[in-house]
Amino acid sequence: MSLDQKDNLFLLVKSLTKSEKRQFKLYVGRLGVNSDSKFLYLFGKLDKAKTYDEQSILKSKLISKQQLANVKAHLYKQILISLRLSPSHQDMRLQIREQLDFATILYHKGLYTQGLKVLGKAKEIAFSNEEKNLAFEIVEMEKIIESQYITRSITSRVDELTQQAEKLSDDNKLVSKLSNLSLQLYGIFLKTGYVKNEEESQWITQYFNERFPAIDYRQLGLRERIWLYKVKLWYGFLLQDFLSCYRYAYKWVDLFYTTPKLINLHPVFYLKGNNYLLETLLLIRRKSQFDTILDRLKMTMAESQYNWDDNVKALSFLYLNLNSINRHFIDGTFNEGMLLIPEIESKFSEFSNRIDEHHFMTFYYKFASLNFGAGNNKACITYLDKIISNKSLKLREDLLCFARVLNLVAHYEAGDDYHIESLLKSTYKFLIKMNELHAVQREMIKFIKGLQDIYPQDLKKAFTSLHATLKTFENHPYERRAFLYLDIISWLESKIYNTSIQEVIKAKYLESSDYLKTHQSKKKS
Repeated sequence: MSLDQKDNLFLLVKSLTKSEKRQFKLYVGRLGVNSDSKFLYLFGKLDKAKTYDEQSILKSKLISKQQLANVKAHLYKQILISLRLSPSHQDMRLQIREQLDFATILYHKGLYTQGLKVLGKAKEIAFSNEEKNLAFEIVEMEKIIESQYITRSITSRVDELTQQAEKLSDDNKLVSKLSNLSLQLYGIFLKTGYVKNEEESQWITQYFNERFPAIDYRQLGLRERIWLYKVKLWYGFLLQDFLSCYRYAYKWVDLFYTTPKLINLHPVFYLKGNNYLLETLLLIRRKSQFDTILDRLKMTMAESQYNWDDNVKALSFLYLNLNSINRHFIDGTFNEGMLLIPEIESKFSEFSNRIDEHHFMTFYYKFASLNFGAGNNKACITYLDKIISNKSLKLREDLLCFARVLNLVAHYEAGDDYHIESLLKSTYKFLIKMNELHAVQREMIKFIKGLQDIYPQDLKKAFTSLHATLKTFENHPYERRAFLYLDIISWLESKIYNTSIQEVIKAKYLESSDYLKTHQSKKKS
């Protein structure tokens, strides 16, 4: 990784918009003494530079090597202060914190009545927007002031504040427990993927039950419900209970559409909920509903009434594009999906500092799968190599493993027999190392290894035999996970019936109940 990608100050400067740079210059220029300051010189250098070059900064001799670290730290702080003052960053949480700061200042000035008045308005905003952590801070501040400023209503105020503090404390503890469990389950999924056997399934169930808190469902607010749905969703994903995932993802998203103002208040939760809902619809193959949800999400994200920040724009790019690709895996329209790749890839550099490496690897696997489905095996191999050759990627062991299995199949399809033997050995060793050599992978490796000894006239019989073997695993609770990453069954059927993979998948979709229901409803209307 290059130095410019590692330097936090350089990344911050490069993230600024034109209006934010103008705001910063106005902010630091409010005092004439800043006009020739070293941190302003450094800002100008970094703003113009394409990469972070420390030697170029030091050449001017305006900033010595000994001073550079302090100047950088000062500039970083000044940019953040300027951004905090910018109207575009004045979201509701910052406004509440600002009022809390004002009340603290008034308290230290001995202006207790004024401080309580500010806190009262801030608390009302915090409660109405389910910001219970901030509300708890406000109540604690009110208690401090009330303990020094005695009023005639002190008895009723004590009871009111005590009850509010206890309720907020209980709610915040519940959210903390749920968010901790959600993060832990997500971490397990990133590391190992879906459960692979009964032993892992029992371990996950025990792990979940030991950490899942006692809940009074009637008392849950919006924030508690979101975290509850997220916990249940990740638990379902790990166990491959996709109908349960769908149920909780749908409840999650429905919270936002029944109360539209929440979309602007909590856009990250809104986006993540929709992404999980779309992912489950892909897994249970409901394309008509998938299209409806995705189109509604795209329309919402395009609406100008919402003020999306850089974080939301990055997540929007990630989720909208991944799911725009995913819709083509349901009905086998791989050639159409291929048209999306150049446009998505062209924006990778724009979001390189906001999207983690794992998600870029997921894009590459999707690109590879699209190419494989469309019969472009050389391009498929090129994208898979980006994953396989990445030595720093430690997450999603299942993605790493199935990239290698798909790589084997793509090399066979491309007629690249020269590399098959070495690929078989390296893939076998890797799967053993990762504890991923299960029935489906084992049968695939054995089959590809044996292809070299099969006469051309016997190939169809060999494909039919493997197809019959793998069909027995299609509904197996643990072996079926292999088909979520690579539709081997459809590939084998394309070989048996001498047609393309996309034609096989398209035919399956046209025969599906999802397609028939949609087609019949259109005819009625």
